[in-house]
Amino acid sequence: MTEENRVVERRAGWAPVRHFAERSVLGLAAVTAIGLTFGVLLLLVRFHWQPLLDLDRSVADGLNRWASGSDTTVAILQQIASFGGRGFMIPLVALLVAVLLIRRRPRPALYLLVTGAGALIMDPSLKALIGRLRPVVEVPVASAPGNSFPSGHALGSMVVYGMIVLVFLPAMRRRWRPWFAGLAALIVAAVGFTRIALGVHFLSDVLGGWLLGVAWISVTAYAFRIWRREAGRPVPALTDGLEPEAGPDLRPAPAEEAVLPHPWAKAAEILVGWVFVFGLLYLVGYSVNRWEPSFDDGVPRWLQTFRTSSLDDLSWMASKAGDTHAILLISLFFCPLALALWRQWRPILFLALAMAGELTLFLCAAASVGRARPSVEQLDGQMPTSSFPSGHIAATMCLWAAIAIIVMARVRQPWRWIFPALAVIMPFIVALSRMYRGMHHPTDVLGATLLTVGWLTVLWFTVRPNAHAESVSEAAAEAEQVTRGRPVTVG
Repeated sequence: MTEENRVVERRAGWAPVRHFAERSVLGLAAVTAIGLTFGVLLLLVRFHWQPLLDLDRSVADGLNRWASGSDTTVAILQQIASFGGRGFMIPLVALLVAVLLIRRRPRPALYLLVTGAGALIMDPSLKALIGRLRPVVEVPVASAPGNSFPSGHALGSMVVYGMIVLVFLPAMRRRWRPWFAGLAALIVAAVGFTRIALGVHFLSDVLGGWLLGVAWISVTAYAFRIWRREAGRPVPALTDGLEPEAGPDLRPAPAEEAVLPHPWAKAAEILVGWVFVFGLLYLVGYSVNRWEPSFDDGVPRWLQTFRTSSLDDLSWMASKAGDTHAILLISLFFCPLALALWRQWRPILFLALAMAGELTLFLCAAASVGRARPSVEQLDGQMPTSSFPSGHIAATMCLWAAIAIIVMARVRQPWRWIFPALAVIMPFIVALSRMYRGMHHPTDVLGATLLTVGWLTVLWFTVRPNAHAESVSEAAAEAEQVTRGRPVTVG
């Protein structure tokens, strides 16, 4: 080997170190600049700099006049703000950590936990230290506890959505990465705007939260990169994400072919099946309306004799297990976990169509049949829909039955029987609570059962949620065994 070749090799060996050093210096400079800016803003807020106070009050008053003129605007702003609240972001981070652990990526999972926990600690600590009061606006449309600076929603959304971009960027195709980052930035900006428009934060509170959030995720991302280097791994540019080699593991269903062959034909089959199920519901509902069996009011009246304040509270909780929020929450948790475990879109499509079809069938059947509620005291008050069929019970049946169908074909351990048991127990609990509370007749439960059986049968033969479940699982296991060098048990 010539001396020239040795020089070239030495330079090539030093190139990664040089790149890392350059990125480190630039990153340190950026973090320092962001930290200084936040520090200056904090001092201006702490010592009540008048020009900043005037700007804050002017922006708060102007947005308050705009938002307070419409209840719809306020409702939309509150809904957008919820995407930056702890009640949404903590479950989101927990779900993503579970997905990463399922996909055997503990390092980015730990990054999410540490970075998110840091934001949780910094927000109340700084608010207590600064002690700034919240805005006082002319027409209050919202309220929030605690002090004002910095905005917890702005800080939390910047940290959570920023670290999600850094962790999951490798799963995106390169042409989609700017859109992914742009969507996260749009959510962060929208959350910050709503906090000002709702009159619970000043402009400087939101800016402070954003600056602190950027500084924190920059520090933790730098620490993660140092960790990679100490572990002997290459340190890529941030535009490739924190762990670029995780891309294949983080992609939802890389080996799956077409989710549904001949999608237009399948859509037509599903639509025809929907019409048949609706016709069955309408026929049964019309017959029950004309027949009016005596036991239909007798069962709710009999259950009414057992009412106590304790049973009323228990029945309320049981009834809530079948309302829209609970059903949506369970669906939103199950789908990402199922996608991470089995890497197939077809079961996710099956569940989504099951719940969408249940909702539309229930609404259309209830509007067409127009059945009155039982003639007893109704603990939930006036409802916007008629009694037949029961939406709570139908949604509960469809959800847990669909989950049981998906799980039973893919899991071989004995604990899989939990899901068929839940598919029976949960609808029974919800049905008993709804009749106890005077909201439904027994024949409304019959209608919910017919809806579930009919609609899931249609989807079973059209979507075929368990087609290729075994072959795809085995292929994934073999691929992991080859790439990771360790055996993987299917099922």
